[in-house]
Amino acid sequence: MDIIEITKELNTHGQDKVAERLVALPENQQEKLVRQIEAIDWNVVESIHNAKNERAAEKHVEPLNAVEIKDIKENKEKYMSAGLDAIKNGKVAAVLLAGGQGTRLGLDKPKGTLNVGIHKELFLFEQLINNIMDVVKLADAWVPLYIMTSEKNNNDTITFFEEHNYFGYDKNYVQFFIQNMVPSVDYNGKLYMEAEDSLSMSPNGNGGWFLSMIYAGLDKDLRERRIEWVNVFAVDNILQRIADPGFVGATILSGCECGSKVVRKVSPDEKVGVMCRVNGHPSIIEYYEMPEELATKRREDGELEYGFGVILNYLFSLNKLFEIADRNLPLHIVEKKIPYINDDNELVKPDQPNGYKFETLVLDMVEMMDDCIPYEVERDHEFAPIKNKTGMDSLESARELLKVNGIEF
Repeated sequence: MDIIEITKELNTHGQDKVAERLVALPENQQEKLVRQIEAIDWNVVESIHNAKNERAAEKHVEPLNAVEIKDIKENKEKYMSAGLDAIKNGKVAAVLLAGGQGTRLGLDKPKGTLNVGIHKELFLFEQLINNIMDVVKLADAWVPLYIMTSEKNNNDTITFFEEHNYFGYDKNYVQFFIQNMVPSVDYNGKLYMEAEDSLSMSPNGNGGWFLSMIYAGLDKDLRERRIEWVNVFAVDNILQRIADPGFVGATILSGCECGSKVVRKVSPDEKVGVMCRVNGHPSIIEYYEMPEELATKRREDGELEYGFGVILNYLFSLNKLFEIADRNLPLHIVEKKIPYINDDNELVKPDQPNGYKFETLVLDMVEMMDDCIPYEVERDHEFAPIKNKTGMDSLESARELLKVNGIEF
């Protein structure tokens, strides 16, 4: 596509300012901006005009029975055997969602490079590798590990792993891929630019991980390795167990297409998404969407009826992922503070939200499954997210739980 055609396309979609900037650029600086424009899905960018008129659909909410800790203890041998068998036979892969920066933690680097140690170095990436190495040793088999980065942190992440010799993991089983990006817009749908030759871009949300893998050509690798199950997890939970044989085995034996690790909520108003069934499908309702009458409802044994919160650790059937890959995930339009350059090419960092970013969420992938089995884990041993510097879900709270689990740092 030449500049005239691209300019015409921009003007057709009301993006005359970007068109003017593109034309004004020297020829040797146009390439980056052209690539970004060519990749735009205009249905996404222009979805804000429809979103304002959409009404929430009626939701019929029901509890979703979980494999609870007492059940897991009773069936431990059976679950472990099935899970280890799948891992030994190369049927299980893991995907680490690591596209975020550690900005909220005062770290202008990939979040996984955070040093949580006090008496010695212990990086977030390192401990996650330690966790998966427990399974590798138990199964005597390597688990293929795919690490999703972003355009901003891809080089830093790869370099960090190389400098630390992959923390002992066999690098032949590690592959990196970059998360797809989408442009940001102002409240009128006009594209923001973050530099003279670049649109303001942001990752497409944690639900975009599988399509990003396909875009990177890794679907071929998954097929060639004959993977059947994919365990996807977020970078910030330092204690989570990855490719956990018990979790894998329980999901396989349940006959479900998906499994989700969950923790029991400490209170009805705890700020975690809750596993349930909505309109007949497995689903996750965010805490702020859950009606109080449901959030506080209790079972006969006194536990919350809707008491299992997700921790972003899921196991998906690969066949099902390929089946839903062509369907469009629901698009979440989120108000954000978006840095941009003004008409004088000065970078502006707003104090208040000034536009929209577009995200897909992994919870919507769960809803596309015919079924999902929640698998309860012990909070103190598997849930230590590091999202803040201090307070709840912080470096401080994670360090306390590292102590509880006997991990030296």
